[in-house]
Amino acid sequence: MIDLHCHMLPGIDDGAADLGVSLAMARVAVADGIRVTACTPHIYPGMYENTGAGIRVAIDRFRRALREAGIELDLVIGADVHLTPDLIENLRSGHTPTLNDTRYFLLEPPHHVAPPRFENAVFGTLAAGYVPVITHPERLSWIESHYEVFARLVHQGAWMQLTSGSLTGRFGRRPRYWAERMLDEGLVHLLATDSHGVDRRPPLLEEGRQAAAKRVGEIEARQLVHDRPRAILDNLPPGEVAAPAPRLAPARRLLRWLDRR
Repeated sequence: MIDLHCHMLPGIDDGAADLGVSLAMARVAVADGIRVTACTPHIYPGMYENTGAGIRVAIDRFRRALREAGIELDLVIGADVHLTPDLIENLRSGHTPTLNDTRYFLLEPPHHVAPPRFENAVFGTLAAGYVPVITHPERLSWIESHYEVFARLVHQGAWMQLTSGSLTGRFGRRPRYWAERMLDEGLVHLLATDSHGVDRRPPLLEEGRQAAAKRVGEIEARQLVHDRPRAILDNLPPGEVAAPAPRLAPARRLLRWLDRR
C-alpha cells in the first residue's frame, strides 16, 4: 500500500516529536503493509513555516536513519498545505512541494471555519494545472453545510482523500458517517493515514482498506490505497486514472435524498 498523507518527519510539525517516534511510526507502517510513505508536514503560515527545501533535507536525513535501522520504507516528498494568496506561485517555484514533484498536492481546509470563496480558490489551482487532493473533508466541522460544495469540486476535477481511521470509527461516529457517505456516493479517490504518532494516530491503512472493501468491493478498495496513489506518484493525468463511482443502491439513494430534505 501507499500512504500519501503522513506526519512522520521528526520535529518538523505536530507529528513525530523526535527520531525515535519517527522510526517507531515507520515500523508500524511497514508491519501494516505500507511500502511507500509521503512525508507531508504542515505548511501553515505563522505556525509551521516549512518549505520544499527544508522538507527535502529532513527526508534525506530520515532516509539515512531508516537504512541504518534496517526499515524498508520508501519516502517521497509532499506537504499538507493551507490556502494562501500566493499558493499557486509557491507551487510553481517549489517553495511548496507537490506530491513526489507531480501535479498533485495535498490541500488542507481549515477544520472549523469554511474559508470564503473556497470553491473558487480550489478551481483556481485546477485552472493553473494542479490537482488539489483535499484532505479529510469528513472530519471538518462544517461539512454538513457545505457537502454539496465538495461534491461539485469532485466533478470539477479535485480529488478527495479520507483518513483511514475515519472509516473504522477512530475519530467518532460523525466523521465515520460522512466518510461512508462520501465513499458510497463515489466522491473518494484516496485513503491515507494522516498519522501523527504511534499511539493516538498510528500509520494504519489496512484497517481502512478493509472497511472500504466491505462497502465498495476489493477492486475499488485497492484503487484507494494503491492504484490511484501509484498514479499520483507517476504523475498520470487524472483522465487516465480510474474514477470512483457511486455504489449506492437506488433505494439507499432515495433515503439519502429524503434525509437531505
